[in-house]
Amino acid sequence: MASRCSTLLCSTSRLASARIALAPLASRSRWLATEAASSSSAAPPPPSDPKIGRIVDDISGLTLLQAADLVTLLKSRLNIQEIAMPAASAAAPAAAAPVEEAAAEEKPKEKTIFNLKLQSFDAAAKPKIIREVKALIPNLTLIDAKKFVESVPQVLKENMPKEDAEKLKAVLEKLGAVVVLE
Repeated sequence: MASRCSTLLCSTSRLASARIALAPLASRSRWLATEAASSSSAAPPPPSDPKIGRIVDDISGLTLLQAADLVTLLKSRLNIQEIAMPAASAAAPAAAAPVEEAAAEEKPKEKTIFNLKLQSFDAAAKPKIIREVKALIPNLTLIDAKKFVESVPQVLKENMPKEDAEKLKAVLEKLGAVVVLE
């Protein structure tokens, strides 16, 4: 048993010494890896022709609009035709969107969903309006309905179809309330 312990102790001490010996190598290899990465991210060597180097410097100083103008001018001067790229097919639906927007501007869409807002009411019609509000909003108690009516202007119903909103507006106006569709 004592020999096993001494063997284990020796092997662990060897591992520890090996780690110590390899530590400088590991840090040096890490340094070499970062050195290679930083040297590869450096600017490419300048071209052999200084004229090309000046052109590259001038183009890199252009704004995006100026670069786009340069591309169109080069295409026209060098007689380069437009080539349909696969990405251009994805841009086609985007080009159709302005046509749809122009059609939408010509004919504004009619609003179909409304909010019913109780603006004011006749003092004599207050009890009738409170009962109607309580009937419209099922989880209100009579006291809550009274507080709701007394704190006008309030939105009574939201996201109602046009027909339902107009019917409800007519009912409340018969009772003496001023109702607005928003």
